[in-house]
Amino acid sequence: MNMNFKAAGERRMFQMHELEEIRHNTYNNSKIYKEKKKVFHYKRIRHRSFAPNDRVSLFNSCLKLSPGKLRSRWSRPFTVKKVKPYGALILWGKKGDTFVAKGQRVKPCLAEEEGIEEMLLADPLG
Repeated sequence: MNMNFKAAGERRMFQMHELEEIRHNTYNNSKIYKEKKKVFHYKRIRHRSFAPNDRVSLFNSCLKLSPGKLRSRWSRPFTVKKVKPYGALILWGKKGDTFVAKGQRVKPCLAEEEGIEEMLLADPLG
């Protein structure tokens, strides 16, 4: 038992100051890490701009779990009807239907519709 209250109080204050310094260093390290992570994230983002009548492919997130080996997750082609604020797009489908999609879910379609020939891989003899 330590009966010297003055020395025990000084030791406890020293421990409290050490704990506060460790907490401050942890906060600074976390802030530096978040800034580096943010720079890395923004460096990898591809900024895409779309205009009306552009041809785009749409990412189908429903196929993300089990798409099959050779099935593409990109549906195409769609035509951009209108560009809304904050990256939303109004798209025209093949049958003339319109719907809204996020700008992150589309990419420019490089192939023309006339040059695409669909081939079913399920029945090679048919």
